[in-house]
Amino acid sequence: MTAPRFIPIPPEPAAVPRVNGHTRASYPVQQPSHPDQPPGYPAQPPAYAHQPPGAHAAPPAPVDYAVVRQLQGRVTETLTRLLADAANVTPAHRRETASRIGREVIADYVVAMAHAGTPVSPAYEQALLDAVVAGMFGAGRLQRLLDDPKITNVHIIGCDQVLLHHADGSRSRGEPVADTDDELIGMLQVLAMRVAATERQLSESNPELDMQLPDGSRMTVLYKVSPRPIVYIRKHSLFTATLEELRDRWGMIDLLLYRFLIKALESGANIMIAGLAASGKTTLLRALGRTIPVGEPYITLEESRELGLHESLQPSDENWVISLEALQGHGEYDNNGKRRGEKTLHDMMPITQRLGVRRVIVGETRGREIVPMLRAMTVSRGAMCTIHARQAREVMDSIVQLACSYGNDIGADQALRMAAQGIDLIVYTAVVDERAIGGGEHRFVSHVIEVGGMREDRVVTTTVFGPGPDGRAVPRHLPERIRDDLMDVGYDPRELVPYIEAGSHNRGAWTRELHVKRVRQ
Repeated sequence: MTAPRFIPIPPEPAAVPRVNGHTRASYPVQQPSHPDQPPGYPAQPPAYAHQPPGAHAAPPAPVDYAVVRQLQGRVTETLTRLLADAANVTPAHRRETASRIGREVIADYVVAMAHAGTPVSPAYEQALLDAVVAGMFGAGRLQRLLDDPKITNVHIIGCDQVLLHHADGSRSRGEPVADTDDELIGMLQVLAMRVAATERQLSESNPELDMQLPDGSRMTVLYKVSPRPIVYIRKHSLFTATLEELRDRWGMIDLLLYRFLIKALESGANIMIAGLAASGKTTLLRALGRTIPVGEPYITLEESRELGLHESLQPSDENWVISLEALQGHGEYDNNGKRRGEKTLHDMMPITQRLGVRRVIVGETRGREIVPMLRAMTVSRGAMCTIHARQAREVMDSIVQLACSYGNDIGADQALRMAAQGIDLIVYTAVVDERAIGGGEHRFVSHVIEVGGMREDRVVTTTVFGPGPDGRAVPRHLPERIRDDLMDVGYDPRELVPYIEAGSHNRGAWTRELHVKRVRQ
């Protein structure tokens, strides 16, 4: 591959006085229109004139995005000129070059501000550079929210109503993410075109957007159907969490659940993970996926990527995961109610059976993909998916409702029979929020239910793990349907017998107290 050709940025003159470690850049700078305004910029950053040198412990005020737009325009113009004749420019090289240009342009601005009598702190200077780079290669004004590890989720209504959900369970009001609603929509449209792995569009004809952001977060946007644009960002704070970490650090499972789930997956059991929104379904699914042997190919199917199982945690790892993502489609609807280029999970599910893999993982089963998912489970092994359900005992009802809603030729009885035949285990993730009564917020597995087929007109189930006194799953009964498969991979379910026989004293293998305010049944 031919190395990119570019014109080096001119070096700084050595004999010019320095500001924040910078000299005025060697290319010309416009003179200020009046003494209080820097050259070519519409606004000023906060003044630090009364702050002693080096005293920057307090965080700088939010950057002025009118300034950022001016700086970004100059960086873009220079970058375009420098790389106009370059060949084989990689995204990494483009970003690195833009960052170097950005440092020069911002240094120029800092010197101009100092000469205008309004010095700029090094912290504010770095914030300007971060904002410029985020606008060109990241998520724009949303980037600072993605970079903050204390923020877990973000709700946005219009450009200025920003609600931040924090890791400690608290909520706070955030800074505006745009100056106007139109500017917010423009930023989101650029993100959809530039960042999404598959083509995404936000427009009057496509008023809904669901996509993965650069950091792996999932963003959902609604436009035109509400008075103001609606944005929800779901951050994955446990994106790299392993099953061991969910056991030892996060307390989502104990050692008994850990051993049982790993061996169930190894034995080829089809597992459906159910729970409310934000209960940890995707986190558990992702962690289970990472226990699949590295050399075993399998498929992930998602409306918009968020599992990330096709991305190796270690650069040296081999990865045989086939990641498939739905395509949005554009233009007019055809006679089948689809747009040109549209490819749904429903369309792709049959294809997965021709790719020579035994496992298929569906990130979220929430619509018409339920029927092909059930059909795939009836003829495959080791499949996994998630589904929304309010309670563990309502999972089958949720499956039937989805199947009857989206399967034109599927009735309730047939949906039940497909579920009973294809699903081996239902794992329910519970979320307990006791903050209103002085407690905390907890996420854990509360049930593991074995599906044992049909008996007459009902589904036979066995609660292998059920809620203990604090709601967390403890052994209740031995599995029957998958017992032999478990034995074939070296797991003897009879290790659960002492816990089952403990009766009311059964606490499973949980190693720390949950500290809930009330006992659950």
